[in-house]
Amino acid sequence: MERIDRRLAALASAYGVATSYVDADRRRRGVRRETVVGVLSLLGVDAETPAAVDQSLRLVRARTDPARLPDTIVLRAGATRPLPSRVRLTLEDGTRRDVDELSADLPLGWHRLSYADRDGDRDVTVVVVPRRLPPAPRTWGWMLQLYALRSQQSWGMGDLADLADFVRWAGTSAGFVLLNPLHAVSLQHPVPASPYSPSSRRFANPLYIRVEDTDEFRSADATLRARVRALRPDRTDLIDYDAVWTAKRAALELLFARAPLIDLDADSELAAFATYQALAERHGADWRRWPADLRQPDGPAVRAAREATNDRIAFHVWLQRTFDGQFGAVADTAAAAGMPIGTVADLAVGVDPGGADAWLLGDVLAAGVRIGAPPDAFNQLGQDWGLAAWRPDRLAETGYAAYRDMLRRVLRGAHGLRIDHVAGLWRLWWIPPDAGAADGTYVRYDPEAMLGILALEAERAGAVVIGEDLGTVPAPVTRGLRGRNMLSSTVLWFARDWNAPNDPFRTPDEWPARALASISTHDLPTAYGFLDAEHVRVRDELNLLVGSADEELANADRDRGQLLAMLRDAGLLGVAVAGREKTAADGIRPAVDTVVANEPVAADDAVAAMHAALAVSPSRLVAASLYDALGEIRQPNVPGTTDEYPNWRLPLPLSLEQIQRDPRVARVASLLADARPPRLADARPPRLADAWPRNGARRRAARRAPPADTVGPSD
Repeated sequence: MERIDRRLAALASAYGVATSYVDADRRRRGVRRETVVGVLSLLGVDAETPAAVDQSLRLVRARTDPARLPDTIVLRAGATRPLPSRVRLTLEDGTRRDVDELSADLPLGWHRLSYADRDGDRDVTVVVVPRRLPPAPRTWGWMLQLYALRSQQSWGMGDLADLADFVRWAGTSAGFVLLNPLHAVSLQHPVPASPYSPSSRRFANPLYIRVEDTDEFRSADATLRARVRALRPDRTDLIDYDAVWTAKRAALELLFARAPLIDLDADSELAAFATYQALAERHGADWRRWPADLRQPDGPAVRAAREATNDRIAFHVWLQRTFDGQFGAVADTAAAAGMPIGTVADLAVGVDPGGADAWLLGDVLAAGVRIGAPPDAFNQLGQDWGLAAWRPDRLAETGYAAYRDMLRRVLRGAHGLRIDHVAGLWRLWWIPPDAGAADGTYVRYDPEAMLGILALEAERAGAVVIGEDLGTVPAPVTRGLRGRNMLSSTVLWFARDWNAPNDPFRTPDEWPARALASISTHDLPTAYGFLDAEHVRVRDELNLLVGSADEELANADRDRGQLLAMLRDAGLLGVAVAGREKTAADGIRPAVDTVVANEPVAADDAVAAMHAALAVSPSRLVAASLYDALGEIRQPNVPGTTDEYPNWRLPLPLSLEQIQRDPRVARVASLLADARPPRLADARPPRLADAWPRNGARRRAARRAPPADTVGPSD
């Protein structure tokens, strides 16, 4: 590896580009020089030669004059900041003040500071953010991949009417439903399956619209209704997004002819997104392959194209408004059911570089970068998500407006927000062009701004915030979340004492309180899949293992034994099995048995004990998955694959109507609701842990601090 000299390291540090990092095994890894140079070039910095490095250093030092205010100032409520001179401050409500400091009495919100320096007149964005959010209620809920929840009435995949029915049913005992991202995807064939590779995070996926729940269908005559219903696709074993959209588009186009006149000037951002959709219908989903004069959204060719495609633009505006109406109805259903939270939206970490947001927000995105993750135990070759990322310098220069607007749109109709890969508010793994997933490096963001603005918009929406902080995550990430009353994530598979010999599982009473606890996630094995080592077999078949399959199976056997031993020692196997109703084999749940302390343990009993661990944990929120309740061994997504595995296309094994009657689902709901009554969302769970054995050495080991900060100084 070519050495990175001191001056290149200084330049990289000035732009937040890491020259080394600590990997998943807590070993420091150096970054290749060509990677650092390549990432700097994506930030508009020339570092190809020593002379270029010196010139770039001079430029960056000239811009960091301490007398010059930054482009954006983020201030916590109650804090103060002196200013270099008397300036004009315009508050969000239009009130103006002449001030020589930012005072502690400034209201929360988005303000503007105007002054003149040696470069001329300047405007600086001032954002006053909450110190912390209100505490999240203590309740439980379901994790739901909405596309997988199919009813007898849905059109090939779960939709917003199915969600409303599920919320109405679940709301009798659950406090929330955590969804997969509902972001807009490309609507060109083939329609992408992944909800985490969106075309836009600001707008929604119309595939989730229930056709019959539109005003236009309800007011249609019998003949039109029959024509629409005749378009409904047949159910398939795997979800066929192309077939679903072909059918829904035809039906929705028939109904759109009955829609009221669309005012395209009412929402300029929505109209711009709809313009992308209309142009994509003619030129393809990837704007980078469009005619050159259409690649600039504010260019004259695009303005002319808008005039020529007004009808299609109006259609896509109508789709978004229809989605908003149906999603709002879900929120009303959750409120009527008495859910303490209701729907929790999921925010993907990035966007498709050829999609709508990349076309419209190119001034704040890093052109050419792909984000992902370095190698770890579950993804041993690293991950390349192929997504575009924010440019941290451009976000600050533009007052974080694009980030703010995205959060506002995602939070419409939701009272919770899960941030996928929340460490991305601190740093992201950037992969330069032509490099592999393992040959990237971290780029640093301003967490005070990213987290503070998130807190402000969440408070205004009345939403709880959950950060997915799994894997190799810097310790300041989890501390930063908890310091703002945002929740971190605790997943049973990773709830271990990594500093103790053999990495023992922590007992649930040692799990953090400010967290959402679950057994697994969409990217990890299901409960039954973990017990059956399905994740090892699948990755072996797909050539995703670095070591041998025998070694990985041995590791899986050891992990399973350690987990079941913890559940047994905690007394949870007995608690969970007491009064259990045995159901007949139905071809869904595998016959997975194991042995703990020379005694056989049935898979059903082990999974019930895992849910009991959630129930007795101090975590404010706990979430169960229908995949686990129904005995599914296949996980929704296998990272590192696309077409090799049916990612995001696996429906739940039972229909919505069957799920509502299934005794296994009822058993999980009863177990969690007994511990966290839905109408007593702030009550503490019962102390079933009092029965746990008082093994002093084991409990002292479990209280040890989590692993030290896994980020070195150069990160």
